[in-house]
Amino acid sequence: MKKIMILCLFAIFTVQINAKDDLAVKVFKGYCWGCHHQTAQAFGPSFKKIANVRKKDEIIAQITDPKDTYKILGYKRNSMPAFDDLNASQLNAIVAYILSFKDKK
Repeated sequence: MKKIMILCLFAIFTVQINAKDDLAVKVFKGYCWGCHHQTAQAFGPSFKKIANVRKKDEIIAQITDPKDTYKILGYKRNSMPAFDDLNASQLNAIVAYILSFKDKK
């Protein structure tokens, strides 16, 4: 059911991707695009919002184990599936991509 929902949302939303890292783009399109956009609110928060309020370890925890971290991170409910099948390279690539949207100070 979750996969069907993600695929449907993936088909609805269009996103312009300006990323140099092909692995990050591949992970983004395969795992995140259905619920998250880079700078706009979608079903889930934008990468820009995430990058501005979360540290690397918090993002990793939310991606790999949202069931056990959503309350700690201040969410009222968990609607994010766990993506524990990402390898270390994929996980690091997507986290770096998310953090690339942090506001410059």
